[in-house]
Amino acid sequence: MRILPALVIAASLAAPPAFADEDAVGLKPEQIGQIFCLSRTGSDEGAISGLLTPELTAAIADAWARNDAWIAANPPDEKPPLGDGIQWQAWPDYAPDCTVGLATLMKTDAKVEISYAFPDSPDANFTDTLLLKRGANEASLLEQWRIDNVAYATGGDLRTALTEAFEAP
Repeated sequence: MRILPALVIAASLAAPPAFADEDAVGLKPEQIGQIFCLSRTGSDEGAISGLLTPELTAAIADAWARNDAWIAANPPDEKPPLGDGIQWQAWPDYAPDCTVGLATLMKTDAKVEISYAFPDSPDANFTDTLLLKRGANEASLLEQWRIDNVAYATGGDLRTALTEAFEAP
């Protein structure tokens, strides 16, 4: 009869699953958004690469491989499909201001608004949305938020843009 109380005590001391404890998650979605904005205004994609889901990382690697194949098969003076790089935002124009807006969290998904502003042309301002997934990190026991896609203000998204870049006009 002493086994049951011992099991109850032991169970109460066990760590809760990562989903139950927000502190057990690495960066918060808003922090992912802040890093994303810093990389956009600093023109440094390196900061973003460590924040991607494995699936988005693979999609980008595939797009770069297709781009390399396109370059090898076409004249050198023609601009390749990824000639401007990865389309991280709806429009390619450099926006001097990038801010994190509303973050909407679900259990395994989150959306983070990323607002781009042009102080000299406010009519050009727009807001994209980072689509995050929560998943296990092989290097630690923590759950991690990772960028899985970017929904553009234009209605498109990054994953679709990676595919459509190689479709004939």
